[in-house]
Amino acid sequence: MSMEALQERIGYRFHDKALLERALIHSSYANESRQKIECNERMEFLGDAVLSIIVADHIFHKFHLAEGDLTRIRASLVCEKSLFEFAQKIQLGQELLLGHGEEQTGGRERPSVVSDAFEALIAAIYLDSGIESAREFVLPFVIEMLEHEDSLSFKDYKTILQEIIQQNPEEKLVYKLVGEKGPDHDKRFVVEVLLNSNVIGKGQGRSKKTAEQMAAKEALELMGR
Repeated sequence: MSMEALQERIGYRFHDKALLERALIHSSYANESRQKIECNERMEFLGDAVLSIIVADHIFHKFHLAEGDLTRIRASLVCEKSLFEFAQKIQLGQELLLGHGEEQTGGRERPSVVSDAFEALIAAIYLDSGIESAREFVLPFVIEMLEHEDSLSFKDYKTILQEIIQQNPEEKLVYKLVGEKGPDHDKRFVVEVLLNSNVIGKGQGRSKKTAEQMAAKEALELMGR
């Protein structure tokens, strides 16, 4: 285990290195240890809660969507699959302390093991210096994943609208940016969606992608979908 290298990769240096070490201790290692040591399960519990509030706060301000849609987006971002992808970006698996049996059966590449450790790492940062430091660590992963909409299992209004329109091959959908509002740090984009040059929906958001989603949502509502 190289805590120094891991701190370099995550861009955060711990005041209390013991917190980082505990976040990396799998229960299999603790169980095999002759000394009484604590594994990362309690930290995983806390990290899950910290992650949830950070993600919920971010998507609440980023997306003007209904509660059900926000819940689906959050679930997609904090699920085991997503956390495993986040953890792989910082090569977290290679730093874990595993018991012999867990090591032999591929624990370092097991999504459940590695994703739990990622949550424990969030808790370690939170305990070391507070929620803002945890937010600075987590958000880059979240923002990058949000930019790849296909990876999220939330209601993708653009795809739904496209599937409906494709039933008539001669029909054509176009998204058009028609305006920008607000200062650079809080800009709002306005987009219209056109069907054969006729405006069928209009939406706005903090990004062009969000504005397009909102335009598609309005078009679907007008269609009674």
